[in-house]
Amino acid sequence: MRFFAALLVNGLLAGAIYALLALAFVVVYKASGAINLALGELALLGSRLVATGVHALGLGLASSVVGAGTAMAAIGVGFNRLVLQHLLGRPLIASIMVTLGLGALIRGATPLVLGAVPGSLPLAIPPDPFDVLGVLIAAEKLLAAIIALLCIAGVGAFFRFTRTGLALRAIADDQQVALAMGIDVPGHLAITWAMAGGLSAVTGVLWTFGTGGGLGMLIIGLKVFPILVIGGLDSAPGTMVGAALIGVLESLAAGYLDPLLGAGFSGVLPYLLLLAVLLVRPHGMFGSARIERV
Repeated sequence: MRFFAALLVNGLLAGAIYALLALAFVVVYKASGAINLALGELALLGSRLVATGVHALGLGLASSVVGAGTAMAAIGVGFNRLVLQHLLGRPLIASIMVTLGLGALIRGATPLVLGAVPGSLPLAIPPDPFDVLGVLIAAEKLLAAIIALLCIAGVGAFFRFTRTGLALRAIADDQQVALAMGIDVPGHLAITWAMAGGLSAVTGVLWTFGTGGGLGMLIIGLKVFPILVIGGLDSAPGTMVGAALIGVLESLAAGYLDPLLGAGFSGVLPYLLLLAVLLVRPHGMFGSARIERV
């Protein structure tokens, strides 16, 4: 029973970080319909910028996170202004291909430019795990999950209680009506890309705390897409549910099924669940069904 509880807790902790990166996708997709396939690469670059601030520039961890988050937000805005705005009215595949290109650029340039910087990040907390009712919880994973949940709550409060958040919600509902109401749609779309860049940087740092840095971080980007499709591409609550579900199932499969079916089956399970959900609900568990009159 304790083994099951430990797997369940670890899955939920990982799900919190998955949810944060998935949220970076949702804020862009809901507002503009753009599909960003460079999430893992953005998280990798953000974490490496933080590591550069800590190890190469001698900055504190908090200052490095703020600096890297600002830089990633600027990269997101620049990519939107210089590339995506020129694709307005083009087929969806165009935005998909340019984000794939962005990912390939980051994946190739990051090791080349920042490869000499150590990927690890110092964390000033006791290394001993917490013992909660006989279940050992790694301190760094617990802290990473708490920070991820706080960031998610902060994004939710931003969309609910600020004028900018209200404008972004209006754009997500109907861009043409938002334009008619005088909302600066291009400017607000740039804000969503800035948020995506900043959230990706924070996710990269949190993932480094729990599992270490390096190119292996690109895996988290691949894990996010089953979460998005299962929960619903345009549903932030669905993303949270999908992230928790994938995190728990992946952890349980690693503990119970991998020894029987072979190492790595837990990595395939999210995609099997993705196929099952698509057969029943093609728009995801909480996504909005598209209805078109012909």
